[in-house]
Amino acid sequence: MIIGGSSSQKLAANIAHEMDDVLCPIETRKFPDGERYLRIKGDVEDDVVVVQSTGYPQDENLMELFLILKTLREMDITNIRTVIPYFGYGRQEKSFNKGEAVSARVVCQLIEFAGASSVYSMNLHEQGICDLFNIPAYNLSAMPAIADYVKNNVEDPVIIAPDKGALGFAQEIAQILNCESDYLEKIRLSPEKVETKPKNLDVDGRDAVIIDDIISTGGTIVNACGILTEHHASKIIVGCVHPVLVGDALLKIFSAGADDVVGTNTLKSEVSNVSVASLVADALKMDNNLG
Repeated sequence: MIIGGSSSQKLAANIAHEMDDVLCPIETRKFPDGERYLRIKGDVEDDVVVVQSTGYPQDENLMELFLILKTLREMDITNIRTVIPYFGYGRQEKSFNKGEAVSARVVCQLIEFAGASSVYSMNLHEQGICDLFNIPAYNLSAMPAIADYVKNNVEDPVIIAPDKGALGFAQEIAQILNCESDYLEKIRLSPEKVETKPKNLDVDGRDAVIIDDIISTGGTIVNACGILTEHHASKIIVGCVHPVLVGDALLKIFSAGADDVVGTNTLKSEVSNVSVASLVADALKMDNNLG
C-alpha cells in the first residue's frame, strides 16, 4: 500500500502503478490558524510505503510527514518504508561552528521517532545523512533516469559537470550512455585573472549536457552556460535531480544560453519531466525480495 503526501501525490501514484500496489487516500487541510489536519482514509495493511518530499515549504511538508508516520504507528502498522525523494534540511549534517544546529541530524531523529522503519531518498546532498539514522537508510541515484532522457533527446552528447564536485554525476551518466564527460575547471592566469573552461574536452560544435544534483538559485549553472557558449557549444541542455529553482532561477538559466532545462519529479516544478518512480519502485521491490 502506497500513501502519498501533499508534496508527492503524482509520484506516489506512479510508484503504486510501477509496483501494482494500492494507493491509499488521505485527507489534509489547514485550520484557519495555519495548523494542519490529516486523516488516513483507507484500510491500511501492515506493510506501507509513505512518499513525501520535504522541499519548500519545508516545515509544512515535514510536519505532514511526521503526522502520517505517527498516525500509522498508532494504527499498529509495523513496517513503514518512507520515501523522501528530496530531503529538506539536508545541507548541514555536522556542526562547523560552536552553537550551530545540526539540522539534518534533528530531522533524522524526528523521522525515526515518528515511526519510519526505513528511509529512501534520491541523491542526498550530503551522503553522511544516511549515517545519522539508526534505521536502514538508502541514497538512491536518479542518474539512470536522467541518462535515459538524454539518450532519447540529445544526439552525441558530452556530459559536463559545472564544477569538480559534480563530476561524479557526469561520469555516472557518461558511463551509462558510453559517451564522454568533463568538468569546468578554474585556471588562474594571473593574480587578477581567472579563466574557467572544460578541463579536457573541446565542446566546439557539440551538444553539451550540464549535470548537477540541485539547482537552487541557478548561479552555478548560469556561469556554466556562459562558459560553454564562449567555447561554442552547439546546444546546451541543463539537467538536475532536484529542481529547487528559487525565484527567477529558471529565467536566468535560459537567458544565459540554455536550450532546455530538465529535472526529475523529486520536486514539483515546470521542468520536472523525468520520473524517478521506476527507480524507487525497483529499490522497494529489491527490499521485498531481500526480506
